Amino acid sequence: MKTNLRYFFFIIFLAVVPEAILAQTSGPKMIPSGKNAERIIKVEKLQQEVEFLCDTLFNGRGTGTSGANEAAFWVARRFRKAGLMKMGGKWSRSFEVAGKAGHNIMGFMPGKRSGLKEGYVIVTANYDNHGKIAGTVYPGADSNASGLVAMVNIADMFARMKELGRSYGKNLIFVATDARERNSLGAEALWSDIASGKLKDPVSGETVTPSKIQNVVVLDILGSSLSPLTKGRKDYLIMLGGAGYKYQLISANNADGLNLDLGFDYYGSEGFTEMFLSRIGDQGVFSRAGAPCAVFTSGITMKTNKVEDNALSLNYNVFKRRIFLIFHWLEKVL
Repeated sequence: MKTNLRYFFFIIFLAVVPEAILAQTSGPKMIPSGKNAERIIKVEKLQQEVEFLCDTLFNGRGTGTSGANEAAFWVARRFRKAGLMKMGGKWSRSFEVAGKAGHNIMGFMPGKRSGLKEGYVIVTANYDNHGKIAGTVYPGADSNASGLVAMVNIADMFARMKELGRSYGKNLIFVATDARERNSLGAEALWSDIASGKLKDPVSGETVTPSKIQNVVVLDILGSSLSPLTKGRKDYLIMLGGAGYKYQLISANNADGLNLDLGFDYYGSEGFTEMFLSRIGDQGVFSRAGAPCAVFTSGITMKTNKVEDNALSLNYNVFKRRIFLIFHWLEKVL
């Protein structure tokens, strides 16, 4: 009878003690599953954040405008809330865009420290769009509020895993770039900082050199289901590039039960695939610089760069699954 009672109370204990406390108890530590991080991401929250970034407060987030500055402040607040570290003692790194100031917002999450073998993975999404042209606001929900919202929520997911005691082999640098619609000057400024030795690891103080960049991950247009890979399949995701990480994406897609329809070229076109990797968007900057680069996207649609690119045009259930898959893929890459 006593044995049965002990077993009963042990089961109750497991049910009520928070997982974060269990993760910190003595004895052999179990590695917490990335599934724990999925619990903090809600469809309703994703939609609210995209709608917020499309609000008239931001007026399309044109580089150098008050709306873009408000978006930059929002990203910095999200990074601070996620427990990320400033780089160089500040969130923002400024650069000039046609006489105006552009701002890249950066946050750092350290991995396991391994001295000279230190490696970095950069996760980036641009937050600017076309702003207001001739009195008309271009909301930029899919391009690229979706990529930005995906990035900050992935940062939250890694912060959750850190709370549970999980650490990863490489350091994460999250960057919200500005001026993508101005010839990707924000991405140019970011890579210039790295190439010139201006970017420092906030933990070790060492220079983050190009040779230490293991991968640059670009999140660009991620929320729509209007350009499916297969007719009738709204649940899809495209990864271009990836420096040989195709297997890890397929593995994460299968192992975590997400089962998205995956594409590894731009709708079967070798020419468009090469163009998107080397000539279009922020990824073109990193690819031309010789950095290993992966791009995640749901593809250009008939609404891209139009006033119809609003928060109501996105598929938030699929968007959430894409975020989960990119997060689990990153877990395998780190």
